[in-house]
Amino acid sequence: MRYWAYLVAKLAAVFAVLRGIWLAMNALLPEPEIFLYTRLPRFPNDLPWTAALLVFWLLGLALAYLAVWDSRRRCRVCLRRLRMPVESGSWSRATLFSPPRVTSICPYGHGTLDVPEVHVSGQNPSEWHAHGDIWRELEELDRPRK
Repeated sequence: MRYWAYLVAKLAAVFAVLRGIWLAMNALLPEPEIFLYTRLPRFPNDLPWTAALLVFWLLGLALAYLAVWDSRRRCRVCLRRLRMPVESGSWSRATLFSPPRVTSICPYGHGTLDVPEVHVSGQNPSEWHAHGDIWRELEELDRPRK
Protein backbone atom coordinates (compact mmCIF):
# COMPACT_ATOMS: atom_id res chain seq x y z
CA MET A 1 0.00 0.00 0.00
CA ARG A 2 2.91 2.33 0.71
CA TYR A 3 4.16 1.77 -2.81
CA TRP A 4 0.94 3.08 -4.37
CA ALA A 5 0.69 5.95 -1.88
CA TYR A 6 4.21 7.02 -2.84
CA LEU A 7 3.30 6.96 -6.53
CA VAL A 8 0.17 9.04 -5.86
CA ALA A 9 2.23 11.51 -3.80
CA LYS A 10 4.75 11.89 -6.64
CA LEU A 11 1.98 12.43 -9.17
CA ALA A 12 0.39 15.01 -6.84
CA ALA A 13 3.75 16.82 -6.65
CA VAL A 14 3.96 16.78 -10.46
CA PHE A 15 0.43 18.21 -10.61
CA ALA A 16 1.37 20.97 -8.13
CA VAL A 17 4.44 21.92 -10.18
CA LEU A 18 2.42 21.95 -13.39
CA ARG A 19 -0.33 24.02 -11.75
CA GLY A 20 2.27 26.60 -10.69
CA ILE A 21 3.68 26.74 -14.21
CA TRP A 22 0.16 27.13 -15.62
CA LEU A 23 -0.58 30.04 -13.29
CA ALA A 24 2.76 31.65 -14.22
CA MET A 25 1.97 31.24 -17.92
CA ASN A 26 -1.40 32.93 -17.46
CA ALA A 27 0.19 35.77 -15.50
CA LEU A 28 3.15 36.37 -17.83
CA LEU A 29 1.53 35.95 -21.24
CA PRO A 30 -1.09 38.65 -21.83
CA GLU A 31 -4.49 38.10 -23.40
CA PRO A 32 -4.59 38.81 -27.14
CA GLU A 33 -6.01 42.14 -28.18
CA ILE A 34 -9.60 42.37 -29.34
CA PHE A 35 -9.70 42.26 -33.14
CA LEU A 36 -12.72 43.81 -34.91
CA TYR A 37 -14.82 43.66 -31.73
CA THR A 38 -14.12 39.94 -31.44
CA ARG A 39 -12.10 38.23 -28.74
CA LEU A 40 -10.14 35.52 -30.52
CA PRO A 41 -9.17 32.33 -28.71
CA ARG A 42 -5.60 32.24 -27.45
CA PHE A 43 -4.54 28.80 -28.61
CA PRO A 44 -4.51 28.88 -32.40
CA ASN A 45 -4.12 32.65 -32.87
CA ASP A 46 -1.37 33.65 -30.44
CA LEU A 47 2.04 32.17 -31.29
CA PRO A 48 3.73 32.74 -27.88
CA TRP A 49 0.76 31.15 -26.07
CA THR A 50 0.65 28.20 -28.49
CA ALA A 51 4.40 27.60 -28.12
CA ALA A 52 4.16 27.87 -24.32
CA LEU A 53 1.25 25.42 -24.32
CA LEU A 54 3.27 22.95 -26.39
CA VAL A 55 6.25 23.19 -24.02
CA PHE A 56 3.89 22.88 -21.03
CA TRP A 57 2.30 19.74 -22.49
CA LEU A 58 5.68 18.12 -23.21
CA LEU A 59 6.99 19.01 -19.75
CA GLY A 60 3.89 17.57 -18.08
CA LEU A 61 4.14 14.37 -20.08
CA ALA A 62 7.84 14.01 -19.28
CA LEU A 63 7.33 14.61 -15.54
CA ALA A 64 4.50 12.09 -15.32
CA TYR A 65 6.55 9.51 -17.25
CA LEU A 66 9.55 10.02 -14.96
CA ALA A 67 7.38 9.63 -11.85
CA VAL A 68 5.96 6.33 -13.07
CA TRP A 69 9.35 5.12 -14.37
CA ASP A 70 10.98 5.85 -11.01
CA SER A 71 8.22 4.03 -9.12
CA ARG A 72 8.59 0.91 -11.23
CA ARG A 73 12.27 0.63 -10.22
CA ARG A 74 11.63 0.79 -6.47
CA CYS A 75 11.13 -1.87 -3.83
CA ARG A 76 7.46 -2.58 -3.16
CA VAL A 77 8.08 -2.76 0.61
CA CYS A 78 10.68 -0.15 1.63
CA LEU A 79 10.55 2.13 -1.48
CA ARG A 80 14.33 2.09 -1.92
CA ARG A 81 15.74 1.91 -5.42
CA LEU A 82 16.51 -1.59 -6.60
CA ARG A 83 20.20 -2.39 -6.97
CA MET A 84 22.55 -4.91 -8.52
CA PRO A 85 21.03 -5.57 -11.95
CA VAL A 86 21.96 -9.03 -13.17
CA GLU A 87 21.34 -10.14 -16.73
CA SER A 88 20.14 -13.69 -17.26
CA GLY A 89 18.94 -15.70 -20.22
CA SER A 90 20.33 -16.06 -23.69
CA TRP A 91 19.92 -13.93 -26.78
CA SER A 92 20.42 -16.96 -29.01
CA ARG A 93 17.40 -18.70 -27.45
CA ALA A 94 15.37 -15.54 -26.87
CA THR A 95 12.10 -16.66 -28.40
CA LEU A 96 11.22 -19.81 -26.49
CA PHE A 97 13.52 -21.21 -23.88
CA SER A 98 15.29 -18.53 -21.88
CA PRO A 99 14.56 -14.97 -22.98
CA PRO A 100 16.98 -12.39 -21.61
CA ARG A 101 15.89 -10.64 -18.43
CA VAL A 102 17.38 -8.14 -16.03
CA THR A 103 16.88 -8.97 -12.37
CA SER A 104 17.34 -6.28 -9.72
CA ILE A 105 17.18 -6.84 -5.98
CA CYS A 106 16.22 -4.73 -2.99
CA PRO A 107 19.30 -3.91 -0.90
CA TYR A 108 17.44 -5.12 2.20
CA GLY A 109 16.27 -8.36 0.59
CA HIS A 110 12.55 -7.65 0.37
CA GLY A 111 12.28 -8.97 -3.18
CA THR A 112 13.50 -9.00 -6.75
CA LEU A 113 12.17 -7.43 -9.93
CA ASP A 114 12.47 -9.30 -13.24
CA VAL A 115 12.26 -7.05 -16.30
CA PRO A 116 12.23 -8.72 -19.74
CA GLU A 117 14.57 -7.33 -22.37
CA VAL A 118 12.84 -8.94 -25.34
CA HIS A 119 9.20 -8.32 -26.18
CA VAL A 120 8.40 -11.16 -28.57
CA SER A 121 4.62 -11.17 -28.38
CA GLY A 122 3.20 -7.98 -26.96
CA GLN A 123 4.27 -6.32 -23.75
CA ASN A 124 5.67 -8.75 -21.20
CA PRO A 125 5.06 -7.33 -17.73
CA SER A 126 7.73 -6.96 -15.09
CA GLU A 127 7.45 -9.50 -12.30
CA TRP A 128 7.97 -8.68 -8.62
CA HIS A 129 8.98 -11.64 -6.47
CA ALA A 130 8.59 -10.93 -2.77
CA HIS A 131 11.01 -12.66 -0.43
CA GLY A 132 10.44 -13.50 3.19
CA ASP A 133 12.54 -12.12 5.97
CA ILE A 134 16.02 -13.08 4.78
CA TRP A 135 17.62 -12.25 8.13
CA ARG A 136 15.38 -14.80 9.85
CA GLU A 137 16.32 -17.38 7.22
CA LEU A 138 20.02 -16.66 7.75
CA GLU A 139 19.65 -16.93 11.53
CA GLU A 140 17.91 -20.29 11.15
CA LEU A 141 20.79 -21.52 9.02
CA ASP A 142 23.27 -20.40 11.67
CA ARG A 143 21.51 -22.15 14.59
CA PRO A 144 22.98 -25.47 15.64
CA ARG A 145 20.82 -28.44 14.79
CA LYS A 146 19.72 -30.83 17.51
